[in-house]
Amino acid sequence: NITSFEEMVENKSERKCEENALCAHGGPFMRYDDASVIIEDDGKPEFAVEPKMFGKWSYEDVQSPDHSLSNYLQVKPVRQQVFVPYTAGRYQQRRFKKAQCPIIERVTCMLMTAKSRNNGKKQMAVRIMKQTLELIHLLTGENPIQVIVMAIAAAGAREDSTRIGSGGVVRRQAVDVSPLRRVNQAIYLICKGARESAFRSLKSISETLADEFINAAKGSQGNSYAVRKKDEIERVAKGNR
Repeated sequence: NITSFEEMVENKSERKCEENALCAHGGPFMRYDDASVIIEDDGKPEFAVEPKMFGKWSYEDVQSPDHSLSNYLQVKPVRQQVFVPYTAGRYQQRRFKKAQCPIIERVTCMLMTAKSRNNGKKQMAVRIMKQTLELIHLLTGENPIQVIVMAIAAAGAREDSTRIGSGGVVRRQAVDVSPLRRVNQAIYLICKGARESAFRSLKSISETLADEFINAAKGSQGNSYAVRKKDEIERVAKGNR
């Protein structure tokens, strides 16, 4: 019915004008509901369903313990909040674009590197990651995403050595490590330690990966392969200052 449609459009435009007038009166970041109660708009996107990893693990209150890594260990942007660590994004098209990849997906992709044995087996890596998150929650009682963020922050070397010199004379010089390199190295060391622990062992890769994340988050050098390697790298760099 054309008349009813026109009436509906007019009513909608009138209601929009009233809302704009109220917002202008209350300020740019205020809006009023039907009961004249002021609702603060905090700038967060409104989702019909709150995004949770595997529909279970919330991204709320996940904080980076190291301020220098906060841009690379963040889960607050909408792009980082995914249900499954399988976005099929092309993160190697441009340099540094992989920093936009969800942090859980970066760990998942690193699980596919085992001397060409698991190349391309993304579904298997996603299944391992799902089991790992469950085990971390069972063992610690905490949000597994927070545990993983803390582990990655603690497992990357802050100082490393590089080769300086040309020709025949070459020496090592200690240098600071960039935040992105720290995150990359931490993910690599954690996955490598878990893979070596699971090889010819009764433990599955999910169990060893969960143990590695928990021990790295605690910073325990005795139990975590990644923390041991990090301390070794920093000790060598200290000798090359």
